[in-house]
Amino acid sequence: MGFHEVRFPANLSFGSVGGPERRTDVVTLANGFEERNTPWAHSRRRYDAGLGMRSLDDIELMIAFFEARQGQLYGFRWKDWSDYKSCKPSATVGFEDQLIGHGDGETATFQLAKSYISGDASYRRPVTKPVLGTVLAGIQGQQALEAVDWSVDTDTGLITFEAPPGEGAAVTAGFEFDVPVRFDTDRISTSVASFQAGEVPNVPVVELRI
Repeated sequence: MGFHEVRFPANLSFGSVGGPERRTDVVTLANGFEERNTPWAHSRRRYDAGLGMRSLDDIELMIAFFEARQGQLYGFRWKDWSDYKSCKPSATVGFEDQLIGHGDGETATFQLAKSYISGDASYRRPVTKPVLGTVLAGIQGQQALEAVDWSVDTDTGLITFEAPPGEGAAVTAGFEFDVPVRFDTDRISTSVASFQAGEVPNVPVVELRI
């Protein structure tokens, strides 16, 4: 699958509409009760990158990005302004934000992930596109040093420790992250409202499974 490790201009994605999508099969039985099931283990996010009224320079930047990706052909990174940190949006990323695993004395590589918790239920989302320079990590409450104790692959979200964490040790991490997406259209329509401004009303973007 073609993927370009480049982020859609963050100033253009700010204010976009979108969020997670689930797929649930609902069967209503003869007695009125329901049976519900889902073929998806993970949600899939959709966004609308339409710019609304913007400067012609912004529209030119959007078109250049679209053309460089060749429409739907190549994926890219997307900053979801409503959900791009391992912590709350108002907080600062810390190395104990997310529990990503427990040591067994042998495993040295762990997948970055973010957990969403509500009451007794939770969902664990794999994070495959952390932002370079934002990742922090720790073992059993002690911060570990990047390039000394661990390294991270920002293309996959895999963090590897120089020495496998000990048996039962809590492995934690904090980070900012992007969403791997592609354009969900091969066509962009633009409208020029004046010599200084124009509009791109609808540019659908959909999350990729990585």
